[in-house]
Amino acid sequence: QVQLVESGGGSVQAGGSLRLSCAASGRTVSSNAMGWFRQAPGKEREHVATISGTGSTTSYADSVKGRFTISKDKAKNTMYLQMSSLKPEDTAVYYCNADPAYYSATPRAGRWWGQGTQVTVSS
Repeated sequence: QVQLVESGGGSVQAGGSLRLSCAASGRTVSSNAMGWFRQAPGKEREHVATISGTGSTTSYADSVKGRFTISKDKAKNTMYLQMSSLKPEDTAVYYCNADPAYYSATPRAGRWWGQGTQVTVSS
């Protein structure tokens, strides 16, 4: 059974930065595509960023392009999301996601989810 555990969330003022981490255990998932999704109160969960199995290709939601960077460390079986120039509208619970059958950076939700980490951006 795979476990995805997010960390690094918190409260920050607009314009600030945070780095989220997603550590996988139970099996190696860093060779698969991995992604970040977020869900704000009263809204549907939405795609934020995906990184391919090789790490060579990424995709981002338009709302975060140029501000967020997704990466992963295969040796640590861990994925990251560096978030800069944060805005109040980035406030949400951020979820780590992966799937054993996915390898491309296509924005889509896989079957494995983390428990989520809260990011709050104040104006």
